[in-house]
Amino acid sequence: MASEDGVTGTGAAEQEPAVRIGEVTGSAFSIGGSNNTNTVHHGGAGTDTVGPQALLDAVLELRAALVRLPRGEDRAALDAELDGVAEGLEGAEEIRPGLVPRLRGALERWAPLVDSVSAATALAGLLTTLGG
Repeated sequence: MASEDGVTGTGAAEQEPAVRIGEVTGSAFSIGGSNNTNTVHHGGAGTDTVGPQALLDAVLELRAALVRLPRGEDRAALDAELDGVAEGLEGAEEIRPGLVPRLRGALERWAPLVDSVSAATALAGLLTTLGG
C-alpha cells in the first residue's frame, strides 16, 4: 500500500528517507540505497550556452572590480590584457579560438592580485565551463 508520500510499505521503519536534489550542472553522480542505483550524467551548461556576451560581461565585471585595488605594474598589465580580451569579444558572434586559454593564463599569472576578487572566481567558473 502506498502512503501519501508515495512510499510503498507497511510501516515507518520500511520507509527510506526522502532525498531532494536541486540543480545539478556539469556533473555525474550515483545514488544508491536498498539495492537501488541510479547514475545520472548531466551535461548542463556547456560551450553551447556560454557565449561571447556572457564572457564579455564577466571580463568587464572583473575589470570594474580591479578598480578598487592599488594601481601597480601587475595591475596595469592585467588591465591591458582584460581590455584586449573585451575588445575581441565586443560584438562577436562566437568566442575566438585561443581566447579562453589566454584568459585562463592571465588569471593564473596574476592570481595573487585577483585571488580575493569574487569577479575573478566567476570568470574562472565560466572558463572552466568552456573547457579552457
